[in-house]
Amino acid sequence: MALTSTTVLNPRTTHYEFLGPPGALLVTVFVPITAYALYFGCSETSGGCPPRISYPAVIDTLSDPSFWKSLWDTQAALIYLGWYAFCVLAWAILPGDWVEGSQLRDGGKKLYKINAFSTFLLTLGLTSGYIWRFGPESFTFLYDKFIGFVTASLLMSVVQAAGCYAASFRQGALLALGGNSGNVIYDFFIGRELNPSIGSFDIKSFNELRPGLILWVLIDISMACEQAVRRGGSITDSMGLACLFQFWYVADSLYNEPAIFTTMDITTDGFGFMLSVGDLTWVPFVYSLQARYLVFKQLELGPIWTGAVVSVNLLGYWIFRGANGEKNDFRNGYNPKNLKYMTTERGSKLLISGWWGWLQHPNYLGDLVMALAWSLPTGFETPITYFYVMYFFVLLVHRQMRDDENCKKKYGKDWEKYTTLVPYRIIPYIY
Repeated sequence: MALTSTTVLNPRTTHYEFLGPPGALLVTVFVPITAYALYFGCSETSGGCPPRISYPAVIDTLSDPSFWKSLWDTQAALIYLGWYAFCVLAWAILPGDWVEGSQLRDGGKKLYKINAFSTFLLTLGLTSGYIWRFGPESFTFLYDKFIGFVTASLLMSVVQAAGCYAASFRQGALLALGGNSGNVIYDFFIGRELNPSIGSFDIKSFNELRPGLILWVLIDISMACEQAVRRGGSITDSMGLACLFQFWYVADSLYNEPAIFTTMDITTDGFGFMLSVGDLTWVPFVYSLQARYLVFKQLELGPIWTGAVVSVNLLGYWIFRGANGEKNDFRNGYNPKNLKYMTTERGSKLLISGWWGWLQHPNYLGDLVMALAWSLPTGFETPITYFYVMYFFVLLVHRQMRDDENCKKKYGKDWEKYTTLVPYRIIPYIY
């Protein structure tokens, strides 16, 4: 019996990641629990970071219906829905170039509208005007209703992931190679359809850059406003550094929006609960932990320590941006530094000099150094504010392992030759 074109384009997934369906289910449950745990385990409402609370008290709290009811905030949910709608409207209305993504398995290329940075600028303008008109106390609601916003974002994540999973069964949908296992739990988590869209509106790339990433900055601004209200109008140097570093990271990501279209998230992974909850909940509400901590733990670093922390962040940014710049130039047919490369039997070219001759993933190293700089302003009284660094290291190692496995299948012996030329993966002389 001849294979249909659909079977050829969408072969059944034969290799599981995350330990298969049990692992996917565990992560699906664990991620929301962790988001809540990081709030209750490091907040002034629970008594510290971490709070001094006994095991029986935790059990009593979890068995109290009022605790579960407190996770929902109707006003926060409506504000969050309005925020998401604003981002969609900005995508539709604001001008932007349309660029092609990587070639798909069916031979086509998706078009993506580039206006994330202009959406960011519009948001900052409106937010600044609002705070200037009504005062910093008017923008502390993200701090006051934090847990309600977490719940609202989780609900949005589940709804989108479920909707995209259901829509992936329509005729003609291009599926992700890793998300067509036939197991509902696994495919819902990993993402069954590669590029779920509504007309020209690409759901995956939109969520990757807009609602969660920009909200991260808004949360930081709200934390700074809360601290300013408590201090009579000023913020600490530590709060300023945490907000500045993260603001710059987001601005840089949005300004360089086209770079995202060559990442694994866009080219390889489907859009399921993994990306949905990561984009909408994990990024804004977990990555803002340092700023939230500094609201109630107001540290003054002084000029020497401030200079040291700034230097760490600049080092990380130099590595991150330099590496990504070389990669993007090379993939787009430019080689201004005359970097050396090897050509595989498939005709692909792999950089073996510059940043990419030093490490297989130098951009990951830059990311990790910046992550450390974001946590350093919180001091060393608690390891919880360094959760992001530890989590990010695990995430990047996992991504590197996935990439290594894919490249072994794709390049064969050429990949062995490449890893001999560039032996270190993320950290020089260590890993």
